[in-house]
Amino acid sequence: MTADDVLDILAVLQQAEVDIWIGGGWGIDALVGEQTRRHRDLDLMHRSDQEPAVVAALSQVGFGETLDWRPVRFVVTDPRGRETDLHPLLFAADGSAVQASTDAGHPFTYPASCFVTGTIQGTTVPCLSADQQVYFHQGYEPADRDRHDMAQLRQAFGIATHF
Repeated sequence: MTADDVLDILAVLQQAEVDIWIGGGWGIDALVGEQTRRHRDLDLMHRSDQEPAVVAALSQVGFGETLDWRPVRFVVTDPRGRETDLHPLLFAADGSAVQASTDAGHPFTYPASCFVTGTIQGTTVPCLSADQQVYFHQGYEPADRDRHDMAQLRQAFGIATHF
């Protein structure tokens, strides 16, 4: 997944007038303002009530569902092999949100303050905050890409990470 691919996908979703935020590796690269590694996919959070519009917009440009782990997440892939991992969020009136998890009693939480912006190739994009990225990188054995991503956040923001 290239930076141009990310911007193309975001443009499709912007035209559909849906709210999305970039997470994962591209979200971290957006926060630091440059691509720091290769990315296999694009992680996007979206409003659960806008999911039909998200799916329809991506379908119109060739994406089809390749994995369904709803309500936690689902994946769409296009014929070129570009993979987008979609995470439905249920928003509260205060701007915070929750995402279902595999442990039904412990959903993922998103404080209202975690919805920020970053840049990809000089273009302002919606993404998740550095603190939220650290929150999502807990509770599992990190891969090399996870260690790389957390190092980027420590260097750019001076924040503590657990690995």
